[in-house]
Amino acid sequence: MALVTALQPTAKPLASADALALKGVGRTFGALKAIEDISFSVAVGERRAVLGANGAGKTTLFNAITGDFPPTAGRVRFFDEDITDLPPYERIRRGLRRTYQSSLLFRNLTVRDNLFLATRGVSRGRFSFVRPRAAHPSRVATQDLLERIRLAHLAERPVSELSHGQLRQLEIGMALAGAPRLILFDEPAAGLSPAERRELVMLLSAFPPHMGYVLIEHDLDIALRVVERVTILHNGRLLKEGTPDEIENDAEVQAIYMGGHQGHDRHGHG
Repeated sequence: MALVTALQPTAKPLASADALALKGVGRTFGALKAIEDISFSVAVGERRAVLGANGAGKTTLFNAITGDFPPTAGRVRFFDEDITDLPPYERIRRGLRRTYQSSLLFRNLTVRDNLFLATRGVSRGRFSFVRPRAAHPSRVATQDLLERIRLAHLAERPVSELSHGQLRQLEIGMALAGAPRLILFDEPAAGLSPAERRELVMLLSAFPPHMGYVLIEHDLDIALRVVERVTILHNGRLLKEGTPDEIENDAEVQAIYMGGHQGHDRHGHG
């Protein structure tokens, strides 16, 4: 499939098969155009990477999608519903989740308590002060998350004692609370050791097939191993789209973003 340039239409027709569809999305801060005319769609269950140099507009794009800084142009649709003007909490209720570059965790609470609060926060009865019994769905869901993110052995450990990689695993668990329909990961591999990177790849690869995600990542070996499609941003605009192989082997992408990156073996230990 040929790569798509920013001069060609990139968005598929809006359809129920799209989890996320952006049409002409832009965000300005005063006279600065942080992102401009971004159009693409993410299918249900699709795993997508958004790559680009620092300042390309990747985090601004995430902020526009989540409503942290709503777009000043264009529309955002989530499972065929226009969410452009909805506040962030309404987008969360509809199944959109996000992690951040900086940890947003309760560091004095245990791993289990952080996940429990995340689970309760997106469930009915979340304002109840009655501690649920062991068989309560929120406590069952918390245990399920602990096992899914491979931190069950640290359930009672204070978050302040976790390694950087374990913090990232916990953040993913928080984003998984409440059966999300699409997750936005903002540089989940930042600062991880090689062993922690391998753990992250295993974690992302084990997601259920119906649960899609969009990934911002500077570690190209990780990004290209765990996604099906790649979108390249450059100076706030969409430059190219393609499969991981197409993007990795594209001369322009290599020159601009990879510094001549010559295709590390994505299936080995990147």
